Amino acid sequence: MYKVKTKVTELLDREAIRDCLYRYCRGIDRADEAALRSSYWPGAHDNHGAYCGLAEGFIQFALGVFKTGPRNIHQLTNILIEFTSPVEAGVESYFTALQRGPDNDGEVRQVLLCGRYCDLFQKREGEWRIAKRTVVYDWLEEQIPPVVPEAERFGLRQPIGAPHPDDLVYALGKRRIPSHHNACIGSQVETRSGSGDENL
Repeated sequence: MYKVKTKVTELLDREAIRDCLYRYCRGIDRADEAALRSSYWPGAHDNHGAYCGLAEGFIQFALGVFKTGPRNIHQLTNILIEFTSPVEAGVESYFTALQRGPDNDGEVRQVLLCGRYCDLFQKREGEWRIAKRTVVYDWLEEQIPPVVPEAERFGLRQPIGAPHPDDLVYALGKRRIPSHHNACIGSQVETRSGSGDENL
């Protein structure tokens, strides 16, 4: 039995593990290579559906997918962290992922996936990252992708999510987010003109 962590250390470690999981989701959804790489240790292993091998190979696969301009949305819930030592933890997190992009034949496919990331996390030099991942699938649903372009479908609901570095989230640290007033002026004008687009 390993030495019991102090409560404060355990809380900090739990938060660092969650932060790593969220960075992975940003990396995949925003096509952000740096965020994706920062969630795995060098030499980490990933059993990820059709891919099984070093995490570096999965990252290279993901970089190829990023070039196709896919639409990915990952959400995590039910994150259960069980420490097995001061520097190692087994982590189960439920995911829901909507993925849309071209297949090998160029046909656009859309899939809703639900499952769990079963991860071995390790703490090295004060940092927590994934050392081994196995993706367990609990639900798969093929969907019919929309044919109307996103700009037309979203209408006044702007801005639309974009890949790194163009997504609005990357301006947060640079303090370049426009004020709520300035960002909404155009939408208010359109709404007052009778667009009728009031759905939330």
